[in-house]
Amino acid sequence: MTALAVSFFHSDTWYVIRNLLIFFGAIFWLAVAYWVYKDARRRIEDPWLVAMATLLGLVPPFLGTLVYMLFRPPEYLEDVRERDLEIKELEERLSRYELRCPVCRAGVDPTYLVCPVCTTKLKQACETCKAPLEPLWQVCPHCETPIASTPTLDLGPPVEPRRRRRQRPRA
Repeated sequence: MTALAVSFFHSDTWYVIRNLLIFFGAIFWLAVAYWVYKDARRRIEDPWLVAMATLLGLVPPFLGTLVYMLFRPPEYLEDVRERDLEIKELEERLSRYELRCPVCRAGVDPTYLVCPVCTTKLKQACETCKAPLEPLWQVCPHCETPIASTPTLDLGPPVEPRRRRRQRPRA
């Protein structure tokens, strides 16, 4: 049996199998190094760091790739840029003052008297020039007409509550 095993390892079949294993191992090693290069380009901006990561993926054959995977940046540059753009857009949206209807939350213009979506009355109109008025204004800034205060429900003078007489305990 040992003579058969020894003769197999000295046969042409063994040399072909060994050479194919070495060839495919080298191809796999180069493919892993190429993957490190492509991944590093998507995650790292600095070309020198990309080159160092690729060299790390090449030099210790397979061990360098594992080290790279442990220490690579956690997200792609494209995702970082997209997140920064989203944050910038949200900041711009928050910085703009947008008026909304208190009932349906539709966007309204400061000159609207009623909401065009749900017809909620938003502002009072000036009796003379029909310009929209803010609730706290005392005079129309467009035509100088005094603003009549909106009528409120008059309940009359406040009524004092009745006081109960303390009754003394009878003896």
